[in-house]
Amino acid sequence: MSTSELTSTLRHLQSTPPPSPDQISSLLSKAKRQLLQLNALLPTASTSPQVLHLARATLETGALLSIRLQNPDAFTRYFQQLLPFYELPPSSYSPEGEGQRSKVTGLYLLLLLTKGDYAEFHTVLEGLETEFGGGKGKGLEEDKFIGYPVKLERWLMEGSYDRVWKAVGREGVPSEEFGVFSEVLIGTIRAEIASCSEKAYPSLPIPNAKNLLFLESEGGVVQFAQSRGWIVKDGRIWFPFQHGEEAPSGKETLVTSGQVIENTIGYARELETIV
Repeated sequence: MSTSELTSTLRHLQSTPPPSPDQISSLLSKAKRQLLQLNALLPTASTSPQVLHLARATLETGALLSIRLQNPDAFTRYFQQLLPFYELPPSSYSPEGEGQRSKVTGLYLLLLLTKGDYAEFHTVLEGLETEFGGGKGKGLEEDKFIGYPVKLERWLMEGSYDRVWKAVGREGVPSEEFGVFSEVLIGTIRAEIASCSEKAYPSLPIPNAKNLLFLESEGGVVQFAQSRGWIVKDGRIWFPFQHGEEAPSGKETLVTSGQVIENTIGYARELETIV
């Protein structure tokens, strides 16, 4: 089999406007069969640079389209298939370079972040730092795509949810594919803030809770409160104490809330001044 058939399939997958979801699934299946016929699903020492480039481009396209189809499991499978190609030196693909490795890897890191798989996140990150960080004088944060989830992870760990909130907005994401995870990350932020709020305060006024949780309406606050088992009474959200715990004193409250609540309330106040 010649590479022309796979090239034609890849061209259809990358067409503008993109094919329908059913067409994408059919074309991706066809592309994988063609890769098998070319013996190109795994790189070998005898694989030509042209076939290596074509195979990698096909798998990367499959990965990116899986994100657009909101199929993270398929995306993960494509990423795993791409790893042997990414282990090859760029000269193997000469003169095509590294393709979309940075974008696909950044998306995989972001997927791990939305799943809360911090162990795998740091494992992948350490591998990248070993490969690219040493001796080049440039941090991974300087990469447009990889730097995005790296910064988000650091801000989440710091409790700087206002910065995460701004970054997941339409203007903050480095490409359209990254925007798919926005709602998931916002859910992560709300859950983290909710957990901190439960420990930091006995109650909060509903308007304050709305800003704190980045919700659009007070009705949304009530629905969210009910999903967490909170009590809504007299215009306030009341946080039930954890079983076996005593009510925190004022000093303990301040210590528990820490920078997380300070950062978030500060951003809520900024929102109020803007509105």
